[in-house]
Amino acid sequence: MRITNSLILASGLLAASTAASAGDLLQWQNNSLTYLWGKNFAVNPSIQQTVTFEHADAWKYGDNFIFVDKIFYNGDKDFNNGPNTYYGEISPRLSFGKIFDQKLAFGPVKDVLLAMTYEFGEGDTESYLIGPGFDLDIPGFDYFQLNFYQRNTEGSRAGDNVWQITPVWSYTIPVGKSDILIDGFMDWVVDNDATSRRGTYHANLHFNPQVKYDLGKALNWGEKQLYVGFEYDYWKNKYGIKDSDAFDTDQNTASFLVKAHF
Repeated sequence: MRITNSLILASGLLAASTAASAGDLLQWQNNSLTYLWGKNFAVNPSIQQTVTFEHADAWKYGDNFIFVDKIFYNGDKDFNNGPNTYYGEISPRLSFGKIFDQKLAFGPVKDVLLAMTYEFGEGDTESYLIGPGFDLDIPGFDYFQLNFYQRNTEGSRAGDNVWQITPVWSYTIPVGKSDILIDGFMDWVVDNDATSRRGTYHANLHFNPQVKYDLGKALNWGEKQLYVGFEYDYWKNKYGIKDSDAFDTDQNTASFLVKAHF
């Protein structure tokens, strides 16, 4: 199953990247750089600084989201990765509504998609995810996605036939002459507490919203270009490592944030 998923995901990534690079097929794109500073992280060194590049786009047959984190441990060293590390995800989705030129709306569902994600980084981080995705029409939200993935975790961690539920959202609140943007995601690996011959990757829940003030709009520099705020990070059983009295893997922290879009 892992090989099949890998081939499907690789094909999807190639098709998405090729299509998105063609100007006549690209509908919109947005890039950003984010700086984060926070402390009280679990598993890794407590104090962390992160620089994140993000890319999002929509094209004729779907959409893409890519991010890469470069994480610095404030002079400390992680046991596995040294004084810094990196992590990223590539997440293309293929829209059945766009592909078949049909409106696939029913109830709160606006579109049905094939959602895929490739996770990569230093150490034992590689994973392949594939499953159905849905764009939802929820009053007040700028967008709301709900993706269901079959998760295949590589390396020493067990992860075959594990389901992950990932909502992604954005909500804007007008405040004075500017706005507060609340967006983020949640990754919920539903159930995987059995040990296999490849190790154990436990059920876990990662809740990661950002609360940001549109400083650029407030200063008349242009809206949706410069934000300040914080990122909240709650991760139960971080990295799929089961929390215990001997090793605390439940993360509950927040980081100062500056984000610039271009």
